[in-house]
Amino acid sequence: MKKRLTLTFWGMLVAFSVMAEAVKVTSPDGEYEFTVSDDGQLSYSLFYQQKEVIEPSRLGIEWNENWYDGIRIVTSRNSRIDKNWKPVYGERAVVKELYNACEIELAKTGSRKRMVLDVRAYNEGVAFRYRFVGGEYLKIENEFTQFTLPKGTLAWHTERAQTPYNLLPLEGWENESDRPLMLQLPEGQYACLAEAQVVDYVRTKFKLSDEKPYTLLTSMYGIVEDIAPYHTPWRIVMCASRPGDILANNDLLLNLNPDCKIADTSWIKPGKVMREVTLTTEGGKALVDFAVKRRLQYIHFDAGWYGFEYDKSSDATTVTLDPRRNEQIDALNLQEVISYAKSKGIGVILYVNQRALQQQLDEILPLYKSWGIAGIKFGFVQVGSQIWTRWMHEAVKKCAQHGLMVDIHDEYRPTGFSRTYPNLMTQEGIRGNEEFPDATHNTILPFTRFVAGAADYTICYYRQDFGRLHTDKDSYGVPRSRTIQTTPAHQLALSVIYYSPLQYMYWYDKPSDSQDEPELKFFDDVYTTWDDTQVLQGKIGEFVTIARRKGEEWFVGAITNNDAREQEISLDFLPQGKSYIAEIYTDGDKSVKTRTRVRCQRYLVNAQSVLRFSLRASGGAAIRLVLDTGDNRNVRNYRKQKL
Repeated sequence: MKKRLTLTFWGMLVAFSVMAEAVKVTSPDGEYEFTVSDDGQLSYSLFYQQKEVIEPSRLGIEWNENWYDGIRIVTSRNSRIDKNWKPVYGERAVVKELYNACEIELAKTGSRKRMVLDVRAYNEGVAFRYRFVGGEYLKIENEFTQFTLPKGTLAWHTERAQTPYNLLPLEGWENESDRPLMLQLPEGQYACLAEAQVVDYVRTKFKLSDEKPYTLLTSMYGIVEDIAPYHTPWRIVMCASRPGDILANNDLLLNLNPDCKIADTSWIKPGKVMREVTLTTEGGKALVDFAVKRRLQYIHFDAGWYGFEYDKSSDATTVTLDPRRNEQIDALNLQEVISYAKSKGIGVILYVNQRALQQQLDEILPLYKSWGIAGIKFGFVQVGSQIWTRWMHEAVKKCAQHGLMVDIHDEYRPTGFSRTYPNLMTQEGIRGNEEFPDATHNTILPFTRFVAGAADYTICYYRQDFGRLHTDKDSYGVPRSRTIQTTPAHQLALSVIYYSPLQYMYWYDKPSDSQDEPELKFFDDVYTTWDDTQVLQGKIGEFVTIARRKGEEWFVGAITNNDAREQEISLDFLPQGKSYIAEIYTDGDKSVKTRTRVRCQRYLVNAQSVLRFSLRASGGAAIRLVLDTGDNRNVRNYRKQKL
């Protein structure tokens, strides 16, 4: 009996010696608690505000060996970073970078290899990645990372970067969902799954697990091959009580990328852009004049200026018009337009399809620089595979070497690379005005797509039925029957709500479309980068209000979905003790004599003011707030009247 008890004691001792303690990483404010355990399988869980947001979920990856089972924690090392940094441009003038970090060394039963799980816990969210040390060849074929959510969680699902959103339960999906993925938790909280620093990897999306309910898996586009040292992108979980707080914390993606690598950034200049649609010298010059008049900084020549963009034989070093766009092949003297634009202080951006970029990049970059081009818009990019992902970011680096800004179009979604190479100004990866979405879609985007960063939505204005839509197609191929589905004030407000350092305005318009409506002053005045941003209010798919500051000026954008809405906006974000002139733009009625029916009003306001709006269905409101200098004696105080 005595001998049996002794054996039992030693058996228990051995069992406890091989069972590593769980590693916990908490955010500096204590709101997040990320726990990693190795009970035969590596797993993690996440608590936010003492509530379990991610239930125990598997970690693991297939790299040369299958690191699925038998993974154990060897050691862990903690560190802390606390600093501020100033971006070249952004939604804020200063970004706080504060986090607790842990490097967890991992081993696998029967293997001599080691892997590291890097974890960072910020006040804004938690991120983790797999890191490979040494110098061996890597072939990554699968990630086993799971996200097990509480029962009843709903997801704002979208199949691709430019498709509509649907609110779905975590079951019965017909396809994967793109990222970021906003989640509504059953107890009223919100979570968002995202990724950062996808520079030399494959695109991953989210799919449902066939084996574990309420569980999402990372779905890789394909195989990744490289040589260690190497790491995967960061997997991110952000949580909040309000969805707007997740949007307000989207600097987290930038913080998970390296510092800026461009020594001199003085040539990187954000601004407003308008597209030239006639592909003629006269049209180009007319657009330059319009840009000067309407305080735009750039004009843009879109597809067709160097030939048919889908033909690999089209030469992007020559001006050879696509006859589908303009039958007069000598109608555009590009150098003449560039010279004229430069004399007026306007920059020129050129569109180039990826077919030409892939073949001619090293040739066109110094050429375009010699022409005086300010930037390039990459068109119809391929972004799924590691090859194309790597090529894309290397192309952005090469553009930086030649002093050229970049706008990437189509399926590319940002993951924070603009911190490292801020010449990547913006990107599409959004169902924008090219698709003529409705207002409800527009109220979803701030809480989903814009969590990832800037988006080129292509704001429209005159693409509405003013009794002029009588032809089948425009000269640039868009059916006249397709018009924007929101009000003019809604489009004005989008220029504040939707962040894009290169903000494309008047997308389907020409200078001749404008009748100098007085509300265009808002487009004239609005900036594209900011010193401060505050998400004032919002509910996904219903409404959103965002305030942004540049210097001492504030701009506010508010939109509703397809429904009319009574909305109050508190101006308590203004500094106390100061008066402001509020320039307010709303959708009016027939008493407004312009065809756009936008009412323009001015009132004296302060931090105690609460503006009351009756927003039309699919409508919005745009507000500019400037310090009162005392010279506006004819401006009345705001008295809580409906706007």
